[in-house]
Amino acid sequence: MRATAVKYGGVKERLGAQMTRAQALRLKSLSEEAYQPKQYARDLTFEEAERRIRGLECEIALADSF
Repeated sequence: MRATAVKYGGVKERLGAQMTRAQALRLKSLSEEAYQPKQYARDLTFEEAERRIRGLECEIALADSF
C-alpha cells in the first residue's frame, strides 16, 4: 500500500493540485459567457483550470474584437 501511495502521489499532493475556489468561480463565469458550459468541471486540477481559463479568455477577447 505504501508503494502505491508513493507511486501515484498521496492524498495531500492530490488535494493540493485541485483548482482553487477562485479558479472555479472564474471558470464557471467564463464558460457561461462563452456559451461553453462543458468547459467547467468540479474535479479539475489547478493546472487544467488555468489552461481552460486562459483559453476561454482568449476566445472571448477574439469574439469581442469583431
